[in-house]
Amino acid sequence: MFDPKTHCVVVVGAQWGDEGKGKVVDVLTERADVVVRYQGGANAGHTVVIGDTEFILHQIPSGILRGSARCIVGNGVVLDPDTFFTELDGLAERGVDTAGRLFISDRAHLVLPYHKLLDAASEKRQRIGTTGRGIGPTYEDKTGRRGIRVSDVLHAGGKGSALRERLASRVERANRLLELMGSTERASLDQHLDLLERLGPRLLPLTADTGLLVHQALRAGERVLLEGAQGALLDLDHGTYPYVTSSNTTAGAAAVGAGIGPTAIDQVLGVVKAYTTRVGNGPLPTEADEPNSTRLREAGGEFGATTGRPRRCGWFDATVVRYSVRVNGLTGLAVTKLDVLDGFPEIPVGVGYELGGEICDELPGQVEALDQVRPQYETLPGWEQPTGGARRMADLPPQARAYLDRLQDLAGAPIRYVSVGTRRDQIIEV
Repeated sequence: MFDPKTHCVVVVGAQWGDEGKGKVVDVLTERADVVVRYQGGANAGHTVVIGDTEFILHQIPSGILRGSARCIVGNGVVLDPDTFFTELDGLAERGVDTAGRLFISDRAHLVLPYHKLLDAASEKRQRIGTTGRGIGPTYEDKTGRRGIRVSDVLHAGGKGSALRERLASRVERANRLLELMGSTERASLDQHLDLLERLGPRLLPLTADTGLLVHQALRAGERVLLEGAQGALLDLDHGTYPYVTSSNTTAGAAAVGAGIGPTAIDQVLGVVKAYTTRVGNGPLPTEADEPNSTRLREAGGEFGATTGRPRRCGWFDATVVRYSVRVNGLTGLAVTKLDVLDGFPEIPVGVGYELGGEICDELPGQVEALDQVRPQYETLPGWEQPTGGARRMADLPPQARAYLDRLQDLAGAPIRYVSVGTRRDQIIEV
């Protein structure tokens, strides 16, 4: 994706998340100077395999595993400081040197223990299928202008009186809400103060005006990769609301969450699986029947990187991906996990929907309508041979190439990369 005229690339998930963005970002980071995570929180898990070693990253950008890249947690992210440093210490224990390469926006909002209590209480009532990591309540506080930002810790000096007063107000409010929701849990002000006193000294040296850092990198001609979390169909505005995450996951949020202008973005790469999965509740029109659902799950290792929950599995949904191409302005696709389909003699592809007796080739805006659609399938021949050793398109079986050609035609965007395994070298650049 990077060439002499391309300096800023956005990588987004074009389905319901878990598409393999972490691996794609890791591969592209070989050519990038700066990697920015622009939204989401510790509810996202990006898995990267290097040799025989698996890394699961939740808040630290996937580019951290490339020694030359500078990595930024942007202002659009909600940062859980406790799990962030647990993750950072885990990388250090495995020999990953992050010194001088990792920065956190002073405008990023903090996920605190009371947010997690509120998330758990809300999930018991609403059953959205959240991870319970406090992400939604933190974004609610951000929008309600009552959030605690990294800069608040910076200027309050850990247990400073201004921060104490602000935290006391937020904890009191959270406890009133917990009581109203029928929860017996209560947040402790001392716990919050102790957390920030313990982690503040580690947090502050990493803090920067990261929007300025990205701007300066682009002005200097450096290559910048903007990395999203979750997928387009979980976007707060454009996803299957209310079964969505609490932030904008689509490419339009990349500029806002990184602190730059939209005209700085040159390319948008959408990552899709060769089939479809989602975690949690909500519609999944092309969900496969048994035994194919279990077969896809087991072959693809479809269990959440953050929660371990089994993912719901189905066939490629061209209507969903075509919608993602439109709302993200995708200039290319990266197709992952093609190898998971190696053993199938025939592979259905969802090409449209029937809704109320009429053919529908666009995604309905109401979740109730999407729940009622009947997918229309086109069945393509499988290849029934391993693809994991392919390093060029010519190495793939003819049926696999035909399958990819059909996905590309249906989606309306060119395929730029094809992944045939979990390792770094198991990716084909088209």
